[in-house]
Amino acid sequence: MNIHEYQAKALLRSYGAPVSDGRVVLRAEEAKTAAGELDGPVWVVKAQIHAGGRGKGSFKEEGAGDKGGVRITKSVSEAAEEAKKMLGRTLVTKQTGEAGKQVGRIYIEEGAAIAKEFYLALLVDRVTSRVSFVASTEGGMDIEEVAEKTPEKILSLSVDPATGYQPFHGRRIAFMLELEGAAVKQCVKLMGTLYQMFLEKDMEMLEINPLILTEGGELKCLDAKMGFDSNAIYRHSDIAELRDTTEEDPKELEASKYDLNYIALDGEIGCMVNGAGLAMATMDIIKLYGA
Repeated sequence: MNIHEYQAKALLRSYGAPVSDGRVVLRAEEAKTAAGELDGPVWVVKAQIHAGGRGKGSFKEEGAGDKGGVRITKSVSEAAEEAKKMLGRTLVTKQTGEAGKQVGRIYIEEGAAIAKEFYLALLVDRVTSRVSFVASTEGGMDIEEVAEKTPEKILSLSVDPATGYQPFHGRRIAFMLELEGAAVKQCVKLMGTLYQMFLEKDMEMLEINPLILTEGGELKCLDAKMGFDSNAIYRHSDIAELRDTTEEDPKELEASKYDLNYIALDGEIGCMVNGAGLAMATMDIIKLYGA
């Protein structure tokens, strides 16, 4: 199960992780009031959909503008105007496919003075059966390109569950990110916080892209994407309440009501199988023979 950025930020804040102040907007008439509750001089307006690549995305409809799904504004009125332009329109990114996703929520956030951008993620490593940190000095919108062209710039570090997170893990990550001085101590604390949250909330993925170092020398989570183990949601009623079914495929949503694992794909042949490995092998054979 995935959640929106603003929901992920609220969860990070509840654990004491550093995030910017922001407001979610569901209706266009709320935008100006929401922006007015935040301090400038810069306001960032972000479309909320369950997909990455929003900054480089584009809207299908006229009237939404051509600035993508993340926009920098310099006044309350401009922030409100940009929010109104995006609400209700369909945003297309690399991860949504051509169909795109309709924007039903906007997050308006205080701007940050960025000195450096980093990439950080926590994932379940299926090979080692451990939680791994993935870090890179090359954070921002082009992390996929970094992974493809310069994979040596993306480093990983697994945590032995027998010992759990230790300060040396945080120091190694700080070294990976080329941090210095007080930022190293901040990194050690933040990594411990994220690891604790990852385990306690039964996450499958936690991505902070970018994690930034501000001009004032502070680490801050500027964006956040979270995925949770659906088999463990029954243990977390607070997380279950964050589910946005409008972001899910209607067929998959209907199947989930009957405890069926259904994945919507293109094509005209459906596979009914009793195991994930068998499903993949069957699909590979079908594709091999041209269907």
